[in-house]
Amino acid sequence: MNHNDQFQHTLQQLIELWMQLSTCLANNPDKLIKHQMSFWQAYGQLCLEAGLEPIENHDKRFQNKQWQENSSLNFIRRSYLLLSEHMYDFIDTITEKSDNKAAAKLKFYIRQFIDACSPTNFAHLNPDVLTKTLETNGENLLSGMKQLAEDMKKGNGLLNIKMTDTNHFKVGETIACTPGKVVFQNDVMQLIQYSPTTASTHQIPLLIIPPWINKFYILDLQQENSFVKFLVDQGMTVFMLSWVNANSQHRKKTFSHYMVEGPLTAINVINEIMGDDKLNVLGYCVGGTMLGCSLAYLAKKNDSRVISATFLTTLLDFSEPGDLGTFIDDTQLKNLDKDMLAKGYLDGNIMASVFTSLRANDLVWSAYINQYLKGEQPKAFDLLHWNADPTNIPRHVHHFYLRNMYIRNRLVEPDKLKVAGVTLDLSKINIPAYFLAAQDDHIVPWRSAYKSSQAYGGNKKFVLTTSGHVAGVINPPVKKKYGYWMNNATPVDADKYLESASFTPGSWWINWVEWLKQYAGDMRPAQDFHTGKKYEDAPGSYVKVRLTEIS
Repeated sequence: MNHNDQFQHTLQQLIELWMQLSTCLANNPDKLIKHQMSFWQAYGQLCLEAGLEPIENHDKRFQNKQWQENSSLNFIRRSYLLLSEHMYDFIDTITEKSDNKAAAKLKFYIRQFIDACSPTNFAHLNPDVLTKTLETNGENLLSGMKQLAEDMKKGNGLLNIKMTDTNHFKVGETIACTPGKVVFQNDVMQLIQYSPTTASTHQIPLLIIPPWINKFYILDLQQENSFVKFLVDQGMTVFMLSWVNANSQHRKKTFSHYMVEGPLTAINVINEIMGDDKLNVLGYCVGGTMLGCSLAYLAKKNDSRVISATFLTTLLDFSEPGDLGTFIDDTQLKNLDKDMLAKGYLDGNIMASVFTSLRANDLVWSAYINQYLKGEQPKAFDLLHWNADPTNIPRHVHHFYLRNMYIRNRLVEPDKLKVAGVTLDLSKINIPAYFLAAQDDHIVPWRSAYKSSQAYGGNKKFVLTTSGHVAGVINPPVKKKYGYWMNNATPVDADKYLESASFTPGSWWINWVEWLKQYAGDMRPAQDFHTGKKYEDAPGSYVKVRLTEIS
């Protein structure tokens, strides 16, 4: 989709949403008056308290003490937060009987507007920016404008904020550097087997299916927070799919190709390498969705080689997709198709910009303040380096995924979705599964992940970690951060699950690996199972291809 089409579509959405909002207001004048009265009453109280001791701040945007100690800034901060609260509450009230998708879109755009209007985003109000400007005699603003111009040029007219020092990390050297070999490859993936680090290893291996919309090395960052390194140190034999960064040569690849040539082929190769037909499989995000499809396919084929499944922040039921659903409708899909038809793939930058907008305060406005207002250079951060290294997706794969999952929600309807010539039924899967969701996940809302687990046919364990879609998952035990909830019962209602769940501080990795060991078989002397053709050292060449190298 070109910039003009994207702008026109967004504008059309805003016009439609404004018309719906106007209709809601016309039908509920009493609610409008009530909220206006409530707001002005609260605002009047705020004016009376302006000179009193400031209220404690819980918003990380206002960490500078001046937001509380300076009476003017304190008043501005509290006025902004008060208005934000009343706007959110007002939108909830007037849309409570409206179409859920339309209400979700309205709330999303309102939140974008409110976030953009934060007083921290204005140089003359932000005490951190004012201090920096005085210290540097304004050099920070000049440096910031230079960075802004460079990012605009890089984005071909759109703002493409450089969020991290992309030169600091190098794939295969400082990140994605767990030793191993590429033991198989085809048009859509490379299969990596990691070398053992322990004297003995579990007999039954683990296959990891990462998202095909991102690079796999989110699970193999620096050694101290590498999920893969943790696993091999636990005595696991680990295989990883590394998806191709698609180009026009992949225009005919379909979702069925990705499933058959991806995880199903990997299972066959692993069986041959290991000399055993049993394995465990883990899927992360859309990799988990692919795992669900693959298991349903295998169940229909009476294939029992996979003996356990792990789903990390995964949607199987797409009825409540959260903010991401804001961007997915028939009109949007038609516009995307125009762009994908010409190239044969979806430009990874489009997906990256969508995910960035879901966390505007963390990924847009904080970078805007630090780099454009304070004139600072972006810092080196491995998670943001990965975030800035997106992948292209073949046209047919992406179209099938959006149409049948997000728009039609066919995966949870028994035998309504056909992949590789087989109709899928999640309820027919009967192997044990571990479902992990993240409390603050902006891509896969945890209640939706919980609802997805209800569609699964086998015995399941559901665990809810704190933090978000990435930080909640990539949480090594040595960091001693966050925590997770567990409940032996799995009631239909997600909130009922949480009410009686017990909380454990620390990383979910320990809990999960103990669960996995039940299905990992006996220990035996570690061997280097790299048999047959060895294509290259891990992490392989597919993961190193960046969008700038694809035409």
